[in-house]
Amino acid sequence: MEEQKELFHEVNESYTMLEAINEAKRCLHCKVPQCKKGCPISHDIPDWIHELSKGNLGNAMKIINDKSNLPAVCGRVCPHEKQCEGHCVLSKKGQAIHIGKLERFIADFDGGMGLIRENLQPKTRGRIAVIGSGPAGLTIAGDLARKGFNVEIFEMEPEPGGVLMFGIPEYRLPKEIVRREIKKIEELGVVFHCNTTVGTDINIDQLFERGFDAIFMGTGTVKPKKPDIPGRNLKGVRQAVYFLRKVSLYNEGNIAREDVPIQEGDRVFVIGCGNTAMDGARTAIRMGAKDVEIVYHRTVNEMSALRSEYEEAVEEGVKFNWQSKIVEILDKDGILNGVVIEHNGERRTEKADKVLMAIGSVPASRVVSTTKGIEVDESGYVLTRETPCGMTSRKGVFAGGDVVNRPSTVVLAMRDAKNVADGIAQYVDAIKLLEAINAKDWAGDKN
Repeated sequence: MEEQKELFHEVNESYTMLEAINEAKRCLHCKVPQCKKGCPISHDIPDWIHELSKGNLGNAMKIINDKSNLPAVCGRVCPHEKQCEGHCVLSKKGQAIHIGKLERFIADFDGGMGLIRENLQPKTRGRIAVIGSGPAGLTIAGDLARKGFNVEIFEMEPEPGGVLMFGIPEYRLPKEIVRREIKKIEELGVVFHCNTTVGTDINIDQLFERGFDAIFMGTGTVKPKKPDIPGRNLKGVRQAVYFLRKVSLYNEGNIAREDVPIQEGDRVFVIGCGNTAMDGARTAIRMGAKDVEIVYHRTVNEMSALRSEYEEAVEEGVKFNWQSKIVEILDKDGILNGVVIEHNGERRTEKADKVLMAIGSVPASRVVSTTKGIEVDESGYVLTRETPCGMTSRKGVFAGGDVVNRPSTVVLAMRDAKNVADGIAQYVDAIKLLEAINAKDWAGDKN
């Protein structure tokens, strides 16, 4: 197991204190910071980098916390090259400030040193239930707790974190980092109820009966898409997210090695070329697969995965079939043993032991089907309104993140959730105000 853990050791090392401060000193502190424009949650990037350059890590952390509840996560998994760093004015010279690495350094220092947290507001504004503890749910919880709300999270898994815990490999996002970020949110007064499935153990109506003023659905997209490929239901065909979850459980010592879908020596084909496909392919290599090939129907310039993820995958031995698609999955006596790949109209057959699907997912209907009044579109995505931001067709029930906006990145789910948090606060404050006015009018009429 120790050797296995070494295989999943985090691939990107952090800065030393001197390296971080020297990197921060390179920032031009632009009057109109393009890096901030490129950040989905509008981080005040030059401000916290300037504080770091002076050695004021506590001040830097406070500025970061004003916008983000998950800085150690975002510093590792955000697509910086497409967002803040890609917009940095120095990127034109190929010298962009390494913003993600600096954010990670500050967050890791804060977590490691146990710096004093901000003073908490009294929890007097209302009670909020949050369904799901992925990036959207954790962001809602952290933001509303800081605003003075009592927040309780209901999570179906035995441990909170959602995709952060079970969907991103250890070598990119160590689980202890996720646990540390969740602990910080817990310290804000947020209560977690794990092993609790909304839609099975409890439903929306029962949550309202418990006295919650508003409910947020951050359930993500957990129902995988299946392409119309002959042989797709064979035993050796698995969803990449399922495989990643099994590997995570194995690395934590919760399941045996034989319960992981890919075995040593397997030849594996991955359908898709997003970050999940890259994660699946690189994890398969770490689990001892002999050959791993990604099959993608477009070109390298059209993939949704980060270029850095692609380059690291190539270095680790992953092969790529561009402008290609698997048109059939073959078997012998019910056991998967090959794939038929089409490229430029020509077909070839390759030996295969396993196939991983990484072509996206859609929302499950568990929550919506066990309550009334929540409308969805034809694909099952929850419909929401602009005012108050994020409220569904049922009063008091809000939704955000992937369950609304299609599968996306961690930081985009966070951006959406921050807007919805404002909508929830406005809604609950308005309801409380109306209740107070009605109570006062009634008392006045009585007198």
